[in-house]
Amino acid sequence: MFRLAMRNVFRQKTRSLMTLAAIVFGVIGLLLSGGFVHDMFGKLAEAIIHSQTGHLQLAEAGFFMQGSRAPEKYLIANPKALAGQIERLPQVADVAARIQFSGLLNNGRSDLSIIGEGIEAEKEARLGTYLVVKAGRRLTDSDTFGALIGEGVARALKLAPGDRIALLVSSAEGAMNTLDFEIVGVFQSFSKEYDARAVKISLVAAQELLNTPGANVLVVSLKRTSDTAASAEALDRLAAGTGLEIRTWSQLNDFYPKTVKLYDRQFGVLRLIILVMVLLSVVNSVNMSVFERVGEFGTMRALGDRSRTVFATVVAEGVVLGLFGSALGVVLGAALALAVSAIGIPMPPPPNSNLGYVAEIRIVPSVVVAAFATGFLATVLASIVPAIRVTRIAIVDALRQNI
Repeated sequence: MFRLAMRNVFRQKTRSLMTLAAIVFGVIGLLLSGGFVHDMFGKLAEAIIHSQTGHLQLAEAGFFMQGSRAPEKYLIANPKALAGQIERLPQVADVAARIQFSGLLNNGRSDLSIIGEGIEAEKEARLGTYLVVKAGRRLTDSDTFGALIGEGVARALKLAPGDRIALLVSSAEGAMNTLDFEIVGVFQSFSKEYDARAVKISLVAAQELLNTPGANVLVVSLKRTSDTAASAEALDRLAAGTGLEIRTWSQLNDFYPKTVKLYDRQFGVLRLIILVMVLLSVVNSVNMSVFERVGEFGTMRALGDRSRTVFATVVAEGVVLGLFGSALGVVLGAALALAVSAIGIPMPPPPNSNLGYVAEIRIVPSVVVAAFATGFLATVLASIVPAIRVTRIAIVDALRQNI
């Protein structure tokens, strides 16, 4: 059956090439668009992880819901000991303590309400690979009274590296406290809103400012982002009974799963459109091919072949075209994806973001399978209707086509 189908396909060279072209372009379109969308998801996730949240965060129960109002009420008493236990997990690359506070920043002329973080500078430097220093340098562990400020803060108060600032905050006991700092750098993260109010100082200075030895959050960096779910389960077991709760990076940034869901739906619509386009193109080509050979099919039936044999012959041709066209589309699509990725696609910053990025086209196994299946199924489905119609033509009427 398939040997006969192959002979019929190569017998109609021009029409077969037109059909193959429709299949190939459809599969390439799906492969490239799907790879681009997946790369966008991956780059967005890594930008969030490596500029702000890390892969996982641990904090006292209630901190993630209400801690922004009063972070001093949600302190981990002995963060270093707990961090040491977490670092022994095989998936973990690093654990950094953070303490959060809000207060006023004064530059000697005016005040600005800020959201501050006390950080372990060198651990945060290893985590924050997507954090861009626009002026000056990053904090180091030796910068006890150094400050790294967001680009929006620097713009609002006209600050630059080397300038002096004062931070006024409320300590854990409710008393007001102030310390002077020297700006060492201006940074830009993924979020424009965050940069408009963010100030980073050393963990030691923040603990002195707030008069506490504790920390609000332990930020966990993993060796691979794909280990996030398994690591969250391991941390759940480790923190059982301690009153701590764990959040993954996607839970801390609920806009990410919503964005993924939105683009998945859009990609689903695109897949449907390409399926319909391939289906219509192939239907037209197969219809012409089949009805030019009505007499041939009539002869087959007159010689004893049943209608189902004729039906299977036409569908087998569709299977051959679908397999060959989809396979060729996958090969050419993968080659194009690699070529485009080698060059890169400069992309502007997403909405409410500061940072642009260079996009690539990823070769994702699930996208490759879906593109291949779409091209193949469209071709097979397109051959079914002509196959049914030709088998319903009376043998006598079919034989007249030979005259």
